[in-house]
Amino acid sequence: MLFNSFEYLLFFPLVFLLYWIIADNSIKIRNLFLLLCSYFFYGCWDWRFLSLIILSSCLDFFLGLKIANTEQESKRKLLLGLSLVFNLGMLSVFKYYNFFIESFESVSAFFGLTFNLITINIILPIGISFYTFQTLSYTIDVYRRQITPSTDIIAFFTFVSFFPQLVAGPIERAKNLLPQFYNRHSFDYAKAVDGTRQILWGFFKKVVIADNCALYVDAIFNNYANYSSLTLIVGTVLFAFQIYCDFSGYSDIAIGTAKLLGFNLKQNFAFPYFSRDIAEFWRRWHISLSTWFRDYLYIPLGGSMVTKPKVMRNIIIIFVVSGFWHGANWTFIVWGFLNALYFLPQWLRNTNRRFLRTVAENRILPSIAEVINITTTFTLTCIAWVFFRAKNVTEAVEYIIDIFSFRFSSTANITKAVGDTYLKFTLPVAIFILINFEWYNRAEQHGLSKKSKYSFVRWSIYVLLVLAIIQYFGTEQSFIYFQF
Repeated sequence: MLFNSFEYLLFFPLVFLLYWIIADNSIKIRNLFLLLCSYFFYGCWDWRFLSLIILSSCLDFFLGLKIANTEQESKRKLLLGLSLVFNLGMLSVFKYYNFFIESFESVSAFFGLTFNLITINIILPIGISFYTFQTLSYTIDVYRRQITPSTDIIAFFTFVSFFPQLVAGPIERAKNLLPQFYNRHSFDYAKAVDGTRQILWGFFKKVVIADNCALYVDAIFNNYANYSSLTLIVGTVLFAFQIYCDFSGYSDIAIGTAKLLGFNLKQNFAFPYFSRDIAEFWRRWHISLSTWFRDYLYIPLGGSMVTKPKVMRNIIIIFVVSGFWHGANWTFIVWGFLNALYFLPQWLRNTNRRFLRTVAENRILPSIAEVINITTTFTLTCIAWVFFRAKNVTEAVEYIIDIFSFRFSSTANITKAVGDTYLKFTLPVAIFILINFEWYNRAEQHGLSKKSKYSFVRWSIYVLLVLAIIQYFGTEQSFIYFQF
């Protein structure tokens, strides 16, 4: 079930009403209700893969209890290893098995060796990269004695499968989200209103901007050899907006939905395209994943507390693994490695933490230096996005070469390929609105955080956004990060 579907527009209002009817009763009944709703939400996609979520939840629930009650360090490590092997093994089989087999065969063929290994034809379970990392962080934190294990199996299962963030995050930590299932919730009108605004903003980004950018992006990337350099640049920029509005739009809808149910999820995007360098960009982009790799991979490898060569190794590892997390393709690995190359010079100059405060803080407009920094960072990010979007590394390299070939003529017509000239006028306006609203709210949680003191202005904005969403609603284009 997609957020941007008519089914969800029927599903969530019903869940919302029933939830608050029973919320003041037993906490266990409330959690059981949310658990069943979450399983139904996920099962609408493919009920067969519910068994993976249930199995992962069951295993880590009992392993968490066992780890906490075991004093012998070797046994605790063995129990943690069991959780790691199961969760990462499940992820490897469904997501990476064919990639490893095909890569091995390609390398072997290069040396004149031929192997006919078996590949598997299997559907990638939606959201598997998200909920496996969520349960892994739980067992690791229990092992580190940073949290106490849950003894409430219903609350724990609901924590793992909570439907707003189940299939595309944010990747929540147990210490933040799990205790919220132990507490009684009362309806908070202010939080609900803010959640509704955040949902509205998320739908605007997804339905009006991301889905319409996709039409141009697909046409350009699928036929890049026939377009001019300028058109290729436009395609790259539009993909940057597509992936941001698609993924951050999902996060806004998820976080806003959770607020309507009385829960607080962590911010996943902090207006990353206003970043003044790559280090700041990665502090603001997909925050829940970046901090996950920092806490569970970078720091255990030694972080920045080891020799310079080892720190450089750690930085490269964390970026490459982050890229590989996104998909079983060399394009994602190159994308991660390229971002590591962007980041390393800043770390070597010790400037990777110079931009910790909001850009143009307490000012309406940025300085000239800030504009240059933001533009440079956005340009570097767009170049890397080409590898993220391309089908393979060869196409990505050719696409970038074609951009810098300064080809002025096109043999293909983008308007004809897209088939909707109306978008040529509405899409730039929508992106303009996005930039201005997010700039105005750049120190807040989302693009509609600040409210105008004039109710007429406020409601006019809401109505216009709703009308724009209605105009393009109904295509039910899947969210990009569902494939990861």
